[in-house]
Amino acid sequence: MTLRYLTAGETHGPQLTAIIEGLPSNLELDFEALNFQLQRRQKGHGRGRRMQIETDTAQIVGGVRHGRTTGAPVALVVENKDWKHWTSVMNVEPIEGGDEAKRRVHRPRPGHADLNGGLKYNLKDLRNVLERSSARETAARVACGAIARQLLAHFGIKVAGHVVSIGDVVAATPNLPIDELIEQTEASPVRVVDKDAEQKMMDLIDKMKADGDTIGGIVECIVEGLPVGLGSHVQWDRKLDGRIAQAVVSINAFKGVEVGIGFEAGRIPGSQVHDPIMHSAEQGFYRASNNAGGFEGGMTTGEPIVVRGVMKPIPTLYKPLASVDIDTKEPFTAQVERSDACAVPAASVVMEHVVAWEVAKAFMEKFGGDSMEEIAANLSNYLSQVEAY
Repeated sequence: MTLRYLTAGETHGPQLTAIIEGLPSNLELDFEALNFQLQRRQKGHGRGRRMQIETDTAQIVGGVRHGRTTGAPVALVVENKDWKHWTSVMNVEPIEGGDEAKRRVHRPRPGHADLNGGLKYNLKDLRNVLERSSARETAARVACGAIARQLLAHFGIKVAGHVVSIGDVVAATPNLPIDELIEQTEASPVRVVDKDAEQKMMDLIDKMKADGDTIGGIVECIVEGLPVGLGSHVQWDRKLDGRIAQAVVSINAFKGVEVGIGFEAGRIPGSQVHDPIMHSAEQGFYRASNNAGGFEGGMTTGEPIVVRGVMKPIPTLYKPLASVDIDTKEPFTAQVERSDACAVPAASVVMEHVVAWEVAKAFMEKFGGDSMEEIAANLSNYLSQVEAY
């Protein structure tokens, strides 16, 4: 038993579509909570005009009846309200007119998929690349992750995220219970608890926008309430930390990931890196610290998962970089499609949901059944086994 999803749709098309397969029956869905997660993705200081156009909601069109999953694939749709301005340009039928009518793109933007996609798929209109490679697709991924998040929450597993840094402004590390972290970061325009850093981050974003530039940053995701043993050491592709790392780097503009203390582990002695194993009658086996970020041997230890991802500055600049026209092969300065000055706070939300998806997938592989009741029984049996070990 496993979970998987596919998404389809373009940034200026009529909608984004996702199909989720592998959800059990009798998962009660909270539709307001689902749409709340989509709205969180649209927030954040530094977002562009597109977020003033879209008010994302997910419409479930299959696999759910009377508020509960049926065990069939779940199909959902997120409408693109901006589609009304693109009905001709993005029509699935052939249209009359030349490059101007089709809004053909023949000038690739540095840092985007434009040129690579055009060369790979032999596309002379780079709009066919940028429409799909756009981060707009992450709305569908957040919707899928929001459903996975509800599955995890049913079994007491919670997911949170926050911004670690934007540019050279670093927020103080929050030391809060996960529910308080969720509450306080939700009230921040840049998803931090540190109020001094919050204002400095917003000032930096405003400066980048005024300069026609963009800025990136680092975000962190935390998952609590996990049982030991999700993932496996027996094959490389079953290591859950590896799967989470792949999922994080798959997010648009993400260029790196670290688990626990991450790269710091390469700068200090092993005696300061590894987490001592402890035992008590109340807790069973546990770790005295969590430098490993909740993983050993590709498996969860029962400690919180801690994962960080780094997002590069958005490459669509109002201060454009040099590029080459694919028609004339002559140099030019890259055209602007539309841009945020900083999408790091929103990227934190996206990261929460891709991590939630991978954790839910591993959870289903370990405890999967055809119904929520079967999963609960499988989990209970396993926890009893671990307790008796």
